[in-house]
Amino acid sequence: MKTYTGRASLDEQIGIIAAGSALLPGAVIVHSIKDWTVTWMSDYGLKGLQISLKEVTSLSAEEYYSRFFNEEDSKDYVPKILGLLERNNDDEIVTYFQQVRISGKIGWTWHMSSSRIFMRDEHGEPLYTVTISFPIDAMHHMTSKAARVLEENNFLRQNFQKYSRLSARECEVLKELALGKSSGETAAELFISLSTVETHRKNIRKKLETNSYYELCQYARSFDLI
Repeated sequence: MKTYTGRASLDEQIGIIAAGSALLPGAVIVHSIKDWTVTWMSDYGLKGLQISLKEVTSLSAEEYYSRFFNEEDSKDYVPKILGLLERNNDDEIVTYFQQVRISGKIGWTWHMSSSRIFMRDEHGEPLYTVTISFPIDAMHHMTSKAARVLEENNFLRQNFQKYSRLSARECEVLKELALGKSSGETAAELFISLSTVETHRKNIRKKLETNSYYELCQYARSFDLI
């Protein structure tokens, strides 16, 4: 990995990427870790956002992300990128989904993005990241899968405290409930009495603060019980 020794060294490395970026099936973006602004973007990305390189590099990180990206997605990918920087590994790449506001299109366009460390300072600390991001066909199954993964991750973060109240046995009962098992079937499966199952089910609903079967199934899916 190259070491930053001044703007000339950065421009040199960007030039290498730029030379082949037109052949890539997506946008290439270099970010400064200092303030998370865009340092450089390939023509593919600029065209999709209908913005010039001068304009996009003048935007603050807040302006850039609020203008072009769905804020909800950041809850998933920001921790991944921060982890990448903390581990500071040459070979590591993190991949994630983003919803991007593309010029001329209604709503969001799903993208799959991969990032890695691009340049470091003389002490070996990350200075810049490079990301390649490409659109996912709206008819592709990955689009619905990406939406489902992000929905489950958001649900997990929002409800972790409630879920942590459940005992190990209550988690087992919740799993059987989400699988559509009756109280009798659950009792037989777990070798416990019918009344014990009913008590566990009552406590589960109380601790999770819901009587909705759909929400109970969401808990089971998001916390990998099913």
